[in-house]
Amino acid sequence: MVTIKEIAAAVGVSSATVSRVLNYDSTLSISNRKRQAIIETAEALNYATPRNRNRANQQGLNKLALVHFLAPERELVDPYYVALRLGIERRCAALKIETVKVYHTDARPDAKLLQEASGTIAIGRHDEDETEWLQRNSRQIVFADHVPHDDQIDSVSADLRAAMEKLLAALAQRGYRRIAYIGWGDRRAQAFVQWMTAAGWFDDRLFRSGDNTEEGGYRLTRDILAERRPLDAIVTFNDSMAIGTYRALHEAGLSIPGDIGVASFNDISVAQFLNPPLTTVHLPAEEIGEAAVELLLERVGGRELAKQISLASRIVWRASTRALTGESAQ
Repeated sequence: MVTIKEIAAAVGVSSATVSRVLNYDSTLSISNRKRQAIIETAEALNYATPRNRNRANQQGLNKLALVHFLAPERELVDPYYVALRLGIERRCAALKIETVKVYHTDARPDAKLLQEASGTIAIGRHDEDETEWLQRNSRQIVFADHVPHDDQIDSVSADLRAAMEKLLAALAQRGYRRIAYIGWGDRRAQAFVQWMTAAGWFDDRLFRSGDNTEEGGYRLTRDILAERRPLDAIVTFNDSMAIGTYRALHEAGLSIPGDIGVASFNDISVAQFLNPPLTTVHLPAEEIGEAAVELLLERVGGRELAKQISLASRIVWRASTRALTGESAQ
């Protein structure tokens, strides 16, 4: 676990100053800039004060059930969901909360695993029947990266609708008009259809739903190309699909972004090393996980009003899309 001394060394202040800032000592005379640097460094290093480490146990959250919508082998090939889970586990480790992982299988998990935990965090999309079952068998529950229809259930996620609208507007600014979409039919897909229709550019032959894997990206891109429709760019559900899209375009003898631009979602680590590096919307996976733990702490501590938190995204421009005049891709 990171220490106050390590934070002090990173920021260039004394350990006493770090301790007073993190314990909200109002009598401390320090610049706002330095105070912010200490707080941001502590957060980046996942530091928890003794007061916060004790808070979980004081509020009765000592064991957390982590219910994943993916099977273990599916999660391992999706770095976004690995990062989200690690965000939860790191926050729990800092607060001394035990975690029990429950992965998706063909059968529902043992209800006792949830009932014996102080609370549950459900990762990813769960249908209404699964949501109702999870609620019924959990003392408290928070959904991470999924917003249930019931607004009385706590959740934390990225605003995918706003992220897609932001991406499409920025692509249009770069001259893209004939844009295809491949991926799951979630909020970002709905936003794609609505935004493109409002702009007068939607073509249902350039819209494909399917498995959000590399192989799914490859297959759906080939389907799009087989339509032989004019095409400027392809937006994929996630970066894994974009890797498959790259392969399909290269096999077809098409250059990126010379012939077709590619943009995606998640900003997994491999995105920057593709050829060319991939333009993608950074979704705050680790922060979603950390925020889910905090929501669960609040619930266990007695909060009654439901919270559904939406975190912002940002576009990371790289060389798979053309740049604006005077703009350089990463």
